Amino acid sequence: MQLLFILVIGGALIATITMFRRGRGSGPIAEPESGFLYVTGVSPLPNASGEQYVTISGSISGPMVVAHEVYGRFAWDVNQWPAIGDQIPVTYPAGKPDHWQLAHPGVRPYFGSRQQRNPGN
Repeated sequence: MQLLFILVIGGALIATITMFRRGRGSGPIAEPESGFLYVTGVSPLPNASGEQYVTISGSISGPMVVAHEVYGRFAWDVNQWPAIGDQIPVTYPAGKPDHWQLAHPGVRPYFGSRQQRNPGN
């Protein structure tokens, strides 16, 4: 009985570690879908130069997604600041538009987020 208990605990520990390691991957999106983010809200343009923080809200539309509401915070080049009504290309895993990534030259993830391994996005 004790041996069975030890095997169950060991198996649960191995399964937990495996699931944790799989969830930490921030590599390229497997089988990505492409779509557009229609910008419905954007924070005001700051009186500064270089990269500044911007919060964007809008809706993503793509091959399998219609008007999925999203928002995000990014560091953005003020010379390419987004505006309401812009349509910005995005990619996301098939069927998971909440995990979207912008494909715009003026953007990078905000400070404190993981660096992407494939900086082409």
